[in-house]
Amino acid sequence: MRNLLFAVALATSTACLPATALAQQAAPAATLTLRADAPGPKIDRRIFSQFAEHLGSGIYGGIWVGPNSKIPNTRGYRNDVVAALKDLRVPVVRWPGGCFADEYHWREGIGPRNKRPIKVNNHWGGVTEPNSFGTHEFMDFAELIGAEAYVSGNVGNGTPQEMAEWVEYMTAPAGMLAEQRAKNGRKEPWKLPYFGIGNELWGCGGSMRPEYAADLTRRYGEFIKAPQGNRPAKMASGANSDDYNWTEVMMREAGRKIDGIGVHYYTVPGTWQQKGSATAFDEEEYARTLSKTLKMEELITKHGAIMDKYDPTKRVNMAVDEWGTWYDVEPGTNPGFLYQQNTMRDAIVAALNINIFTRHADRVRMTNIAQMVNVLQAMILTDGPKMVLTPTYHVFHMYKPFQDATFLPIDIKSSWYNKEQWVVPSVSATAARGTDGLVHVALVNTDPNRPATVSAALSGVSATTVDGEVLTAPIQAHNSFDAPETVKPAPFTGATLANGSLSATLPAASVVVLTLR
Repeated sequence: MRNLLFAVALATSTACLPATALAQQAAPAATLTLRADAPGPKIDRRIFSQFAEHLGSGIYGGIWVGPNSKIPNTRGYRNDVVAALKDLRVPVVRWPGGCFADEYHWREGIGPRNKRPIKVNNHWGGVTEPNSFGTHEFMDFAELIGAEAYVSGNVGNGTPQEMAEWVEYMTAPAGMLAEQRAKNGRKEPWKLPYFGIGNELWGCGGSMRPEYAADLTRRYGEFIKAPQGNRPAKMASGANSDDYNWTEVMMREAGRKIDGIGVHYYTVPGTWQQKGSATAFDEEEYARTLSKTLKMEELITKHGAIMDKYDPTKRVNMAVDEWGTWYDVEPGTNPGFLYQQNTMRDAIVAALNINIFTRHADRVRMTNIAQMVNVLQAMILTDGPKMVLTPTYHVFHMYKPFQDATFLPIDIKSSWYNKEQWVVPSVSATAARGTDGLVHVALVNTDPNRPATVSAALSGVSATTVDGEVLTAPIQAHNSFDAPETVKPAPFTGATLANGSLSATLPAASVVVLTLR
């Protein structure tokens, strides 16, 4: 049985613990046992994937400025954004949505850009959609940053024929649609590793019952055909948060016809009507945010148990293809653009979720944070020619050694951090042996006020030295266009390695990634 992170697994059950008793505990501390001699599954690099929807300035202005823009670009793609994403080694990009996908008709986004129809983006802000970023632009962008493509098809108001012809247009080596693709500038087929059969069919994708959605998944999926060697994994629209019945029905009725199924969960500190500010929050809101994000452990465990009933060999990928923080939009911005700032709190949320994903690497083989640029928990923010990397970007950069690494079990006992009724483990941890052969350990101190001491016994590790990086700042700290390096990684010198034991002191509110050499 997979060794779970003891403290995190119990996080959601501790809200009733007396705060006075918790407050009397000593300074934050954790003891770990790392079992490098009992390796687990591969941590698929695709759990570090991204999501780019036609929403606000996520595409237009964030990724695409057009070849005639004064902003430095390559064939219309922002050079600064492309460089930052290449450095991140983004594995997969999901596009064009999101809710936008189930109203998107792909033929409107091919051919000469000046002849493409201008539509209205009814889902996001009611602004015009010029369709100048379509299939060719997206697939070119994915190749440019070295990522795989995850294209979401239109089940909401599209037809099986339209979806089937889109897949043929992208993948066929010959035939009428291949000739049309060549006429539009691309002779060779694109690789299409993933294709989504709709998005959120329970909601903006059609408000469907799971039984009906499962039948449509079987029907539409039947016509998704591509040449041998370029057949995409068929990804079913998955559950909204803890709708376990959705997963039950979809797996029972369509599980043998799909290769993956999604789960969507957003960390919302408040309510959907009043989510809370991205930057103006107090410590109680911070603790509440962390407590809510740790629900991800419960969701993956319970959805996974349902999937195991119908797929005991774990062939079907659980793709958490939308996740991240969701706050009220920044004051003065279009409410439909979902533009929010990104603080040290978001960095800690990102690290906690990644630690959870790695512990479920046998089933979770792709996740897509929402979203890549300028939307929700973004990697990157832009404003005209300006660009800034967020604290979340830096966490993904620090975790790069975990891409395609081998999971190493950790047993952990952690003290607790609490503020009022919100209680979470002080320390979260994960470990892996990277493709470089080295052991990497990621540690998070959730306590925003006090450093945490960590003592780890190492089994099967022959390293003699340790180094690493740390990301730490006050929890409200963020990077702005005027101060772009307020929150950034720094070398970490607070760890020692001796006699088969690792010791570290983690700063308050910090993410630390160590390499044992």
